[in-house]
Amino acid sequence: MHLQIGLLTEQLAAAERTLERLDITRETMLELAAEDGIEPLEPLPPGYREVPAAFERAGRGLRAKEVCEILGIGTEPRHTESVRGKLKRLVDRDILTEPEPGLFTLTPPEADLTRGRIKLK
Repeated sequence: MHLQIGLLTEQLAAAERTLERLDITRETMLELAAEDGIEPLEPLPPGYREVPAAFERAGRGLRAKEVCEILGIGTEPRHTESVRGKLKRLVDRDILTEPEPGLFTLTPPEADLTRGRIKLK
């Protein structure tokens, strides 16, 4: 039992150190962006973070219903319309593009550079 507590304590301390380094890195990136006059995007709110990951897993453009299926949520109209709203908001943030009505893709990384923005997720 004491060995397990010791191991868990070590793992917790390591996770806290990693989190602290990530926080420092984020703060540094925000400072650098501010120095360059670049307005960084705010992190994605909960409920949005898994959407770009679904596109990365699929490796292609997706429609709202397909995103629902990948995320394992219902595909009834209320679900697809909710996801479609999220997809549209991600288009507004330049995270996704909508090359044709209803079809969404990840924004290519080079497009981020042409806009002069840094995306912090």
